[in-house]
Amino acid sequence: MPQPSKAGKLKPQPPRFTPHARRRVREYLTQSEVESLIDAARHVGRHPTRDATLLLVMYRHALRVSEAVSLQWSQIDFASARLHVSRLKHGLPSVHPLAGNELRALRALHRAGSGEGFVFMSERGAPLTPATVRDIVARAGDLSGLAALGLPCHPHMLRHACGYALANRGHDTRAIQAYLGHKNITHTVRYTELSPERFKDFWRE
Repeated sequence: MPQPSKAGKLKPQPPRFTPHARRRVREYLTQSEVESLIDAARHVGRHPTRDATLLLVMYRHALRVSEAVSLQWSQIDFASARLHVSRLKHGLPSVHPLAGNELRALRALHRAGSGEGFVFMSERGAPLTPATVRDIVARAGDLSGLAALGLPCHPHMLRHACGYALANRGHDTRAIQAYLGHKNITHTVRYTELSPERFKDFWRE
């Protein structure tokens, strides 16, 4: 409610924040939903190769948007298929393997650009901004139909999707913690708590 100022006039107040839980049915995407999102990015916009590769790499390596826009070619070792992940927010760095489809996508992007500096660049030759990445993800979410299903997409959903995908595959919580770069394992446990693997033998026939 607007508050009266010293002069007696009503002062406009910023809109109230709507909790994420009230804006979407959940805060992560399933693997098939991520694939739909990436496919949508591949078929829209002026830079489909860049945008689809961006979403794939963010998902596979649980990158925050700030980590994605600061990713540099020097962190990618094509010869050994390795990605050197630098974590922000006091996260722990690590080295991740790159799968074949990631390598192909990154090589195509590498050939199309200068091959130096930042991986995900704008038309003006500068690294993408977090706002641009949010727009890319939201646009792909709309085009894929996810937004219409109650899942308006934002970049951090890809990081959550990675955590849940690894937990659903039955990977050890400590290994997932290291992969995501969490210093505190309590941030990792949320993924394993929702894994259906915990209940797979409940109804054996």
